[in-house]
Amino acid sequence: MTGPSDLFEMRRLEALSNTIFGVAMTLLAYNLPKASGLSAAPDWTELTRAYAPHIVPLMLSFIIAGVFWFSHQRRLAIAPEAGRGVVFLNLLFLLSIIVLPATNGLYGSYRASNEIAVLYGLHLTVIAALNAVLWLLALRGRGRFDILAPAIFPVVVFLLGTATAYVAPAWAPYFWAMAFAAPLLGHLGRRRREP
Repeated sequence: MTGPSDLFEMRRLEALSNTIFGVAMTLLAYNLPKASGLSAAPDWTELTRAYAPHIVPLMLSFIIAGVFWFSHQRRLAIAPEAGRGVVFLNLLFLLSIIVLPATNGLYGSYRASNEIAVLYGLHLTVIAALNAVLWLLALRGRGRFDILAPAIFPVVVFLLGTATAYVAPAWAPYFWAMAFAAPLLGHLGRRRREP
């Protein structure tokens, strides 16, 4: 059993996580083509060829990171204190966010590759799984499936998307985008729970 002196105030972790999410979400744009790689006055065809492959992964990763930031903030508010194990698991979760710009860059450059699409999908699945485990720990003993279901839903969606990426990488983003329904599921679950 954890005593009061062994508990960590999660507001300190919240400050760190805000910085990590902000930097990681900003670095997602790092792999966009630079102006120096284009002709002096590029036409629409050249601009489209240079930027189009990178825009979809950038938007997908940015929105995914935003959804997980929102989930992380809600979780820290529900469980304002935690033991060392939960703190280290949160740090592992934040590490998975830090790596997102790297896998996003690979996926933006090589979207047609099965291996790269699977790697990106596995990364999204790890982020979602860590988030779900942290929610399980935060809600331990509270019986709040209406809150837990939206945390588990992205894990299933990202697993399905990753399996799809193995066979048909072009279809995987459509599955991954379904994870954005998780907040809606949470909202519907809360409405059903209210009298």
